[in-house]
Amino acid sequence: MNRDQFEGGVRHLKGRGQTAIGAVTGRVRPQAEGAFNQVVGGAQYAYGRGREVAEDLSHDGRALAGEIEKRGRHAYARGREVYGEARHRGGKALRRAESHPTETLLAVAGLAFAAGWLLKGRH
Repeated sequence: MNRDQFEGGVRHLKGRGQTAIGAVTGRVRPQAEGAFNQVVGGAQYAYGRGREVAEDLSHDGRALAGEIEKRGRHAYARGREVYGEARHRGGKALRRAESHPTETLLAVAGLAFAAGWLLKGRH
């Protein structure tokens, strides 16, 4: 609870008391002042509540942005790691294919035959 909420609540209660006293004594001025204080106190309380909600949302937004940044950094680092591993394995596979051309040719021919055989039944 902030200062505006507290002061607004107190002023609203003060206005209710003034209105009640004015009604009991039959005097118009305390009733009017009480009604005025109730409205102003309610408005001040509402302002304080709105300010508190806005501060909470701002805090939550900063926390969420921090979490997004942290996760983004982690995803970027993981992506670089996976990219490096893929380059390493791809280079290793390329060197193996270049050093064993017969095995590579037989493997590609076998894969092409298997793909053709599997796709032949679909037509």
